[in-house]
Amino acid sequence: MAKKYTRRYGNQRKVTLPLVLGSLLLMVGLIVFLLSLRGLSDTIPMTQSDVSNSTDKQAFIEEIVPVAKEMQASHGIMPSIVLAQAILESDWGTSELSAKYNNLFGIKSFSANDHSVKLETKEYKDGKWETIKANFKVYASWSDCIRDHTLLFVQGVDWDPYLYQGVLLADDYQTAARALQVAGYATDPGYADKLISLIKEHHLNQYD
Repeated sequence: MAKKYTRRYGNQRKVTLPLVLGSLLLMVGLIVFLLSLRGLSDTIPMTQSDVSNSTDKQAFIEEIVPVAKEMQASHGIMPSIVLAQAILESDWGTSELSAKYNNLFGIKSFSANDHSVKLETKEYKDGKWETIKANFKVYASWSDCIRDHTLLFVQGVDWDPYLYQGVLLADDYQTAARALQVAGYATDPGYADKLISLIKEHHLNQYD
Protein backbone atom coordinates (compact mmCIF):
# COMPACT_ATOMS: atom_id res chain seq x y z
CA MET A 1 0.00 0.00 0.00
CA ALA A 2 2.78 2.41 0.86
CA LYS A 3 4.57 1.79 -2.47
CA LYS A 4 1.42 2.37 -4.53
CA TYR A 5 0.70 5.64 -2.72
CA THR A 6 4.24 6.90 -3.25
CA ARG A 7 4.23 6.07 -6.97
CA ARG A 8 0.89 7.78 -7.68
CA TYR A 9 1.96 10.95 -5.79
CA GLY A 10 5.15 11.20 -7.84
CA ASN A 11 3.30 10.94 -11.17
CA GLN A 12 0.75 13.59 -10.16
CA ARG A 13 3.54 16.07 -9.26
CA LYS A 14 5.27 15.55 -12.64
CA VAL A 15 2.03 16.20 -14.53
CA THR A 16 0.85 19.25 -12.46
CA LEU A 17 4.08 21.33 -12.53
CA PRO A 18 4.27 21.77 -16.34
CA LEU A 19 0.58 22.66 -16.46
CA VAL A 20 0.98 25.39 -13.83
CA LEU A 21 4.04 26.86 -15.55
CA GLY A 22 2.30 26.80 -18.91
CA SER A 23 -0.75 28.56 -17.54
CA LEU A 24 1.37 31.26 -15.92
CA LEU A 25 3.26 31.89 -19.18
CA LEU A 26 -0.02 32.08 -21.10
CA MET A 27 -1.47 34.59 -18.65
CA VAL A 28 1.64 36.79 -18.77
CA GLY A 29 1.62 36.77 -22.58
CA LEU A 30 -2.07 37.69 -22.68
CA ILE A 31 -1.56 40.61 -20.26
CA VAL A 32 1.36 41.95 -22.32
CA PHE A 33 -0.70 41.68 -25.52
CA LEU A 34 -3.70 43.51 -24.03
CA LEU A 35 -1.51 46.30 -22.65
CA SER A 36 0.10 46.81 -26.05
CA LEU A 37 -3.33 47.09 -27.71
CA ARG A 38 -4.45 49.59 -25.10
CA GLY A 39 -1.36 51.69 -25.65
CA LEU A 40 -1.99 51.84 -29.39
CA SER A 41 -5.64 52.82 -29.04
CA ASP A 42 -4.89 55.47 -26.42
CA THR A 43 -2.04 57.21 -28.21
CA ILE A 44 -2.29 57.14 -32.00
CA PRO A 45 -5.82 58.49 -32.64
CA MET A 46 -5.76 61.01 -29.77
CA THR A 47 -2.33 62.33 -30.68
CA GLN A 48 -3.28 62.89 -34.32
CA SER A 49 -6.47 64.69 -33.33
CA ASP A 50 -4.76 66.84 -30.73
CA VAL A 51 -1.99 67.86 -33.11
CA SER A 52 -4.47 68.86 -35.81
CA ASN A 53 -6.59 70.86 -33.38
CA SER A 54 -3.55 72.58 -31.88
CA THR A 55 -2.21 73.44 -35.35
CA ASP A 56 -5.50 75.04 -36.42
CA LYS A 57 -5.66 77.16 -33.28
CA GLN A 58 -2.06 78.30 -33.58
CA ALA A 59 -2.64 79.20 -37.24
CA PHE A 60 -5.61 81.36 -36.23
CA ILE A 61 -3.55 83.16 -33.61
CA GLU A 62 -0.63 83.75 -35.97
CA GLU A 63 -2.95 85.15 -38.64
CA ILE A 64 -4.33 87.93 -36.45
CA VAL A 65 -1.31 88.67 -34.23
CA PRO A 66 0.30 91.14 -36.69
CA VAL A 67 -2.70 93.48 -36.86
CA ALA A 68 -3.29 93.09 -33.11
CA LYS A 69 0.27 94.28 -32.47
CA GLU A 70 -0.27 97.09 -34.98
CA MET A 71 -3.24 98.26 -32.92
CA GLN A 72 -1.15 98.08 -29.76
CA ALA A 73 1.51 100.31 -31.31
CA SER A 74 -0.99 102.90 -32.49
CA HIS A 75 -3.60 102.84 -29.73
CA GLY A 76 -2.21 100.90 -26.77
CA ILE A 77 -4.71 98.02 -26.64
CA MET A 78 -3.17 94.75 -25.48
CA PRO A 79 -2.93 92.05 -28.18
CA SER A 80 -3.85 89.42 -25.58
CA ILE A 81 -7.26 91.07 -25.13
CA VAL A 82 -7.82 91.33 -28.88
CA LEU A 83 -6.83 87.68 -29.38
CA ALA A 84 -8.89 86.37 -26.48
CA GLN A 85 -11.99 88.27 -27.60
CA ALA A 86 -11.57 87.03 -31.18
CA ILE A 87 -11.21 83.44 -29.98
CA LEU A 88 -14.18 83.61 -27.64
CA GLU A 89 -16.55 85.56 -29.90
CA SER A 90 -15.77 83.70 -33.13
CA ASP A 91 -14.96 80.22 -31.78
CA TRP A 92 -11.49 80.35 -33.35
CA GLY A 93 -12.81 81.91 -36.57
CA THR A 94 -15.30 79.12 -37.25
CA SER A 95 -18.60 80.88 -36.45
CA GLU A 96 -20.85 81.91 -39.31
CA LEU A 97 -20.41 85.59 -38.47
CA SER A 98 -16.61 85.37 -38.62
CA ALA A 99 -16.22 82.85 -41.44
CA LYS A 100 -18.74 84.40 -43.84
CA TYR A 101 -18.83 88.03 -42.77
CA ASN A 102 -15.36 88.55 -41.20
CA ASN A 103 -16.85 89.83 -37.94
CA LEU A 104 -14.63 88.32 -35.24
CA PHE A 105 -16.08 90.16 -32.26
CA GLY A 106 -19.83 90.12 -32.67
CA ILE A 107 -19.81 93.86 -33.41
CA LYS A 108 -23.38 95.05 -33.94
CA SER A 109 -24.54 97.60 -36.46
CA PHE A 110 -26.60 100.58 -35.36
CA SER A 111 -26.38 102.64 -38.54
CA ALA A 112 -28.23 102.37 -41.84
CA ASN A 113 -24.97 103.23 -43.58
CA ASP A 114 -23.24 100.08 -42.35
CA HIS A 115 -22.94 96.96 -44.46
CA SER A 116 -24.69 94.56 -42.12
CA VAL A 117 -26.42 91.20 -41.81
CA LYS A 118 -29.18 90.08 -39.44
CA LEU A 119 -28.38 86.91 -37.51
CA GLU A 120 -29.53 85.11 -34.38
CA THR A 121 -27.48 85.56 -31.24
CA LYS A 122 -27.77 84.74 -27.55
CA GLU A 123 -27.83 87.39 -24.84
CA TYR A 124 -28.00 87.10 -21.07
CA LYS A 125 -30.96 89.06 -19.75
CA ASP A 126 -32.90 88.96 -16.48
CA GLY A 127 -30.89 86.01 -15.21
CA LYS A 128 -31.28 83.78 -18.26
CA TRP A 129 -30.07 83.30 -21.81
CA GLU A 130 -32.40 84.19 -24.65
CA THR A 131 -32.09 84.05 -28.44
CA ILE A 132 -32.65 87.27 -30.38
CA LYS A 133 -31.99 88.60 -33.87
CA ALA A 134 -29.62 91.52 -34.31
CA ASN A 135 -27.81 93.42 -37.06
CA PHE A 136 -24.07 92.76 -37.22
CA LYS A 137 -21.42 94.60 -39.21
CA VAL A 138 -19.93 92.92 -42.28
CA TYR A 139 -16.21 93.42 -42.98
CA ALA A 140 -13.98 92.88 -46.00
CA SER A 141 -11.37 91.08 -43.88
CA TRP A 142 -10.47 90.08 -40.33
CA SER A 143 -7.86 92.85 -40.30
CA ASP A 144 -10.52 95.48 -41.08
CA CYS A 145 -12.66 94.07 -38.28
CA ILE A 146 -9.80 94.25 -35.74
CA ARG A 147 -9.09 97.86 -36.68
CA ASP A 148 -12.76 98.81 -36.27
CA HIS A 149 -12.88 96.94 -32.97
CA THR A 150 -9.94 99.01 -31.69
CA LEU A 151 -11.55 102.27 -32.86
CA LEU A 152 -14.62 101.34 -30.81
CA PHE A 153 -12.43 101.30 -27.71
CA VAL A 154 -10.65 104.52 -28.70
CA GLN A 155 -13.71 106.53 -29.70
CA GLY A 156 -16.26 104.97 -27.37
CA VAL A 157 -19.96 105.25 -28.21
CA ASP A 158 -22.28 108.18 -28.89
CA TRP A 159 -23.52 108.33 -25.31
CA ASP A 160 -20.08 107.87 -23.72
CA PRO A 161 -16.84 108.55 -25.64
CA TYR A 162 -14.79 107.31 -22.66
CA LEU A 163 -16.67 104.06 -22.12
CA TYR A 164 -13.65 101.84 -22.84
CA GLN A 165 -10.86 104.01 -21.44
CA GLY A 166 -10.34 101.48 -18.67
CA VAL A 167 -9.43 98.88 -21.29
CA LEU A 168 -6.92 101.14 -23.03
CA LEU A 169 -5.29 102.35 -19.81
CA ALA A 170 -5.03 98.95 -18.08
CA ASP A 171 -1.55 97.81 -17.05
CA ASP A 172 -2.34 94.09 -17.33
CA TYR A 173 -4.75 91.85 -19.21
CA GLN A 174 -6.78 90.93 -16.14
CA THR A 175 -7.56 94.56 -15.40
CA ALA A 176 -8.40 95.13 -19.07
CA ALA A 177 -10.74 92.13 -19.14
CA ARG A 178 -12.55 93.34 -16.00
CA ALA A 179 -12.85 96.83 -17.52
CA LEU A 180 -14.47 95.33 -20.60
CA GLN A 181 -17.13 93.65 -18.50
CA VAL A 182 -17.75 96.78 -16.40
CA ALA A 183 -18.20 98.77 -19.63
CA GLY A 184 -20.88 96.32 -20.71
CA TYR A 185 -19.18 95.00 -23.84
CA ALA A 186 -20.99 91.68 -23.41
CA THR A 187 -24.04 90.57 -21.43
CA ASP A 188 -22.37 87.32 -20.31
CA PRO A 189 -21.71 87.65 -16.54
CA GLY A 190 -18.65 85.41 -16.90
CA TYR A 191 -17.17 87.28 -19.85
CA ALA A 192 -14.06 88.63 -18.11
CA ASP A 193 -13.26 85.28 -16.50
CA LYS A 194 -13.53 83.52 -19.87
CA LEU A 195 -11.13 85.98 -21.48
CA ILE A 196 -8.63 85.63 -18.64
CA SER A 197 -8.87 81.84 -18.82
CA LEU A 198 -8.17 81.84 -22.58
CA ILE A 199 -5.19 84.16 -22.16
CA LYS A 200 -3.70 81.92 -19.47
CA GLU A 201 -4.40 78.65 -21.29
CA HIS A 202 -2.88 79.75 -24.60
CA HIS A 203 -0.21 82.10 -23.17
CA LEU A 204 -1.60 85.02 -25.19
CA ASN A 205 0.09 87.57 -22.93
CA GLN A 206 3.39 86.67 -24.63
CA TYR A 207 2.24 88.96 -27.46
CA ASP A 208 1.69 91.99 -25.19
